[in-house]
Amino acid sequence: MGQSESVLILGGTGQAGAGAAALLRQWHPALPLTIAGRDLERAQRVADELGAATAVTTDLRRSDLGLPADLHCSAVVAALWDDHLHGLRYAQHRGLPYLSISSGLTDIAPEVVAGAQRAGAAPILVASHYCAGTVVLAALHSARQFDRVHTIRISAVLDELDTGGPAGVADLQRWSTATSAGMVRRDGVFTWINGPDAQTDVRSTDGTVLPGQSIAILDVPSLALATDAPNVRFDFAVGESAGRRRGEPASFEVRIDIEGADRGGVPISTSSYLAHPAGQRPLTALGIALGIERLLGLRGDAVTPGIHTPEALLDPAYAVERMAETGAVFIDAPGDS
Repeated sequence: MGQSESVLILGGTGQAGAGAAALLRQWHPALPLTIAGRDLERAQRVADELGAATAVTTDLRRSDLGLPADLHCSAVVAALWDDHLHGLRYAQHRGLPYLSISSGLTDIAPEVVAGAQRAGAAPILVASHYCAGTVVLAALHSARQFDRVHTIRISAVLDELDTGGPAGVADLQRWSTATSAGMVRRDGVFTWINGPDAQTDVRSTDGTVLPGQSIAILDVPSLALATDAPNVRFDFAVGESAGRRRGEPASFEVRIDIEGADRGGVPISTSSYLAHPAGQRPLTALGIALGIERLLGLRGDAVTPGIHTPEALLDPAYAVERMAETGAVFIDAPGDS
């Protein structure tokens, strides 16, 4: 590949990283990609399947990531937890766009501070939302018919067999250790809730009710601030998905309930499911790929340095088109939640 600048995907052999690389290859066949992982043989297999891709080993404990000195990158993707922030620093020092998905709401403070201290260094896309921001974009697409949004409730079911690879499981454990409280917006105030206040029922696409609870996730402030909705919460349940109850693979299910008013001031509401028969991986990979496509200027204007979120950069209508291409479907849901 010589001196070509390539997208460096840290964790490129994992489910989200490899899936995002495959989408980028499909959309942009000539885009150089570098698959970085601890196991070079595994990284090489992923790179060989992609074509126009290079495999490298990486060490997140090193400030140079253990990468070859002559590697030239166009962007850095942290498809796993950048625990030392060396990936972010690597990007900032070189003025490269950076995208992360594994910090969660409870771990973004170091990223935000690093970005604020060097605000002009590089664009940073904080995409530690559910499925890398695709659920936020789907909800904003559903909200387009509203003139005023009063309440948004997201209810997600994660199949216990669909938590991702080792990195994904570690993320869930880390986030649950950080806090068992949920963050909601209630009457315009971002509020922490726990105990019975946080517990709720989450209804699956087939009507099955699973015990769930409100969680602390970036989707809440993103949706609240994008729509000015005074009431937003994200409820989450881990259990058997509708797909597995049908004897099929674990499926992805997120219910989106929105209440508000139309341009005439008439109260309206909408309830729908975003579902995928192949689980959360396709939508998480899609969120990463959409972010990189935008950061590189392959779609839309060049992204300026600073801290960005998915909904600030991506068009919900375009994202929903791409979701459908991956096999995602929207299903009308009964109005009761």
